[in-house]
Amino acid sequence: MAQKRQLITLLTDFGTADYFVAAMKGAAFTIHPEVDFVDVSHDIANHDIFAAAYNLRCYYNTYPRFTTHVVVVDPGVGSSRRPIFVMTDNYNFIGPDNGVFSYIYQLEAVNRVVHLTTDYYWRRPVSPTFHGRDVFAPVAAWHAKGIEPRRMGDEISDYVRLDAPTPKQVAPTMFKGAVIHVDRFGNLVTNFTEEHLPASRAATARLRVNGREIHSVVTHFAAAPPKEPFAYLGSQGFVEIGVFKTSAARALEARRGMEVDLAFSVAS
Repeated sequence: MAQKRQLITLLTDFGTADYFVAAMKGAAFTIHPEVDFVDVSHDIANHDIFAAAYNLRCYYNTYPRFTTHVVVVDPGVGSSRRPIFVMTDNYNFIGPDNGVFSYIYQLEAVNRVVHLTTDYYWRRPVSPTFHGRDVFAPVAAWHAKGIEPRRMGDEISDYVRLDAPTPKQVAPTMFKGAVIHVDRFGNLVTNFTEEHLPASRAATARLRVNGREIHSVVTHFAAAPPKEPFAYLGSQGFVEIGVFKTSAARALEARRGMEVDLAFSVAS
């Protein structure tokens, strides 16, 4: 019988110019040579926990059930921040307790969060600056080998959650939201969803960000007016703002965290 693949995904801010990712994989292979790594991205902006959390949200559930997702965007490495193992009904997550799993806590049924304290399952000696190699990768490999997370530490309930903004209705025909992510094309991902901007109301909608109004709501990029910002429902279910073949972030001088207004005209 063929052995079941042990999938471990990696999301980091390490880049690929240095040895960091290779060292993580080597530490895991030493424990369990049959693990199968997937490099999601190592190009998260340095120390950008919010970007890592959003990207994880976008891909984690496209993988087979029980995949282990390792995330190492960890500006607090070596401090009192805790290394954790998050178990849900469908997936496992390993990384720092710095809020990087905040969307997972919202979207998945969390069974257990374990503070990783049992150093038997770590690489020795442990560097205070490289827990990706010495803690997270070894723990993922030991789990792939069949070790239960409860043997690796103590269950906690006070894990860190990021303060993710949610849209607020401020008038019968107006909502206030925010840009929660800017992708590599410069598209602005807002926290509005189809609930706030249904297709039936697209013709009367207008969005405002950084003093610029967007009146066009389309279903795909090629349907947009040339050189003008437009809104559309993105693949993750959020309303996004783009400019065809250029960066909306640059064109609108917008960035993550900026307020976005969504309003609807009232028929006379």
